[in-house]
Amino acid sequence: MKLQSPVEAREVRHLLWLRERLGKDRIASLAVITAGQHAYTRPDGIQVVPIALLGP
Repeated sequence: MKLQSPVEAREVRHLLWLRERLGKDRIASLAVITAGQHAYTRPDGIQVVPIALLGP
C-alpha cells in the first residue's frame, strides 16, 4: 500500500526484482495498491490500483 502518488521507480524495485527472479511466465501481474484516485499501468508493466476500486 502506497499513500502518495505517483508511484516512482524506487518504490517498485522489489516487484521488478521478483519478476526478474521468478520469470515473466510465472507472474500473472504485479500491482501497487495506492490511496490515489487513478488506476494506470506503468511503462514497466506494473499496475497502479487505488484501494477504492477493490471493493465497497
